[in-house]
Amino acid sequence: MDLPVQLDPADQALVDGVLARRLRPLAKTITLIESQREDHKARARAVLEALLPHTGGALRVGISGVPGVGKSTFIEALGLFLIEQGHRVAVLAVDPSSSVTGGSILGDKTRMELLSQRPEAYIRPSPSAGSLGGVAEKTRETLLACEAAGFDVIIVETVGVGQSETAVAGMTDIFCLLQLPNAGDDLQAIKKGIMEIADLIVINKADIDANAAQLAKSQMKSALAMFRHASPNWTPPVLTLSALRKEGIAAFWREVLRFRDTLGATGELDAKRRHQALSWMWEMIDRGLRSRFRNHPKVRAELDALQAAVDAGTTTPSAAAARLLGFID
Repeated sequence: MDLPVQLDPADQALVDGVLARRLRPLAKTITLIESQREDHKARARAVLEALLPHTGGALRVGISGVPGVGKSTFIEALGLFLIEQGHRVAVLAVDPSSSVTGGSILGDKTRMELLSQRPEAYIRPSPSAGSLGGVAEKTRETLLACEAAGFDVIIVETVGVGQSETAVAGMTDIFCLLQLPNAGDDLQAIKKGIMEIADLIVINKADIDANAAQLAKSQMKSALAMFRHASPNWTPPVLTLSALRKEGIAAFWREVLRFRDTLGATGELDAKRRHQALSWMWEMIDRGLRSRFRNHPKVRAELDALQAAVDAGTTTPSAAAARLLGFID
């Protein structure tokens, strides 16, 4: 059911600016999307509803890997290659937030100095701000805004992640995992989690030790043979490349396009996006219920006392939780 979108003049100007492919209105729109103010959240929803008919046309690429694997160097090399092919590229880079101060460095534009200077590229660093899964809370909404602004390749770079942080795979068409030579043995390679959902695996920094890179490639291919893949029509390839030397970038992009064409022909790519949209809806419901619970008057009135009782050992966590949840039944 389509609902009419009512926008005030300022928000309509944002929509018009985004659709005109202007970067300043796009940046202001994303800032509005990321705001935690309740009035800004309502405005952001309205702006996104107005932009929604103009989304969906980009190829969404997720890039993940451990810290130090060379994600930023790889993305810059890939972005420059894609621009030369006539694409407009948006990079949504998620920076880890400090668990002590809450701050983030947001240094991805500095790392991608050449790409950030190109008018065909837009780089938006965002803090993870406590969100799990290697992405920021509003990455999905930001992705839609960039699509509406005419970027036809959206690259989502996660924070340096471990085996369980896989949220980026739930918002992109293809999930690419970067690995390092000499980063583990055969047993490490077959551990499930992030390896299990990768659509394409890249051994970066192959120029440092070509033999180690080939060994890692062999180990990864053997490990992938043990997994049940999401699509019966796609076996994740394993590539070696050097992002620093810009070697292997074209071969990587050919595999991305082959993935798109293969799953697009069977309808799996469309089905994947529909499933992602439904999962996103339930995630928003869960987040909204948690917020409403914390703001419930009776919960707020008794929360501190019950937390103190649990801390002192005079009541059990389950009893405290049951009492608090009882307020919303």
